[in-house]
Amino acid sequence: MIRVFVYGTLKPGESQYVLCADRVISSQSAIAHASLYHLQLGYPAIVPGNGRTYGYLLTFQNAEILEILDDYEQHDPTEIEPFGSGNDYQRQEIEVFDLNQISLGKAWAYVMMQEQVDRLKGVLTPSGIWQKNRPQ
Repeated sequence: MIRVFVYGTLKPGESQYVLCADRVISSQSAIAHASLYHLQLGYPAIVPGNGRTYGYLLTFQNAEILEILDDYEQHDPTEIEPFGSGNDYQRQEIEVFDLNQISLGKAWAYVMMQEQVDRLKGVLTPSGIWQKNRPQ
């Protein structure tokens, strides 16, 4: 099983959920300990560490989904430098929690370094909830 934490356009109900909807085995609300930013490009990014980001933990049958999501997120897993010229996001495993802060274990997430967020003029979203065109 492959588990992925999504917090932006890949969330159920958002514009790009269609990329993975037919492969989702289960979905549940989840929290990541990360700061959420709205980028001027119109989509979000998280920086692991302080803060809370609300999203969904999606479970998939096999690893093929990672190729689809890597392509969408412009992440090249063969890139030597994690945030090299071809990578906007880095795919890494982070711990996720349910809404009661009970650990759900590790899941893949697409994250950015703070320097990358700053370069892309990210605006902190204090609520930890992202909606397209409506950062909270």
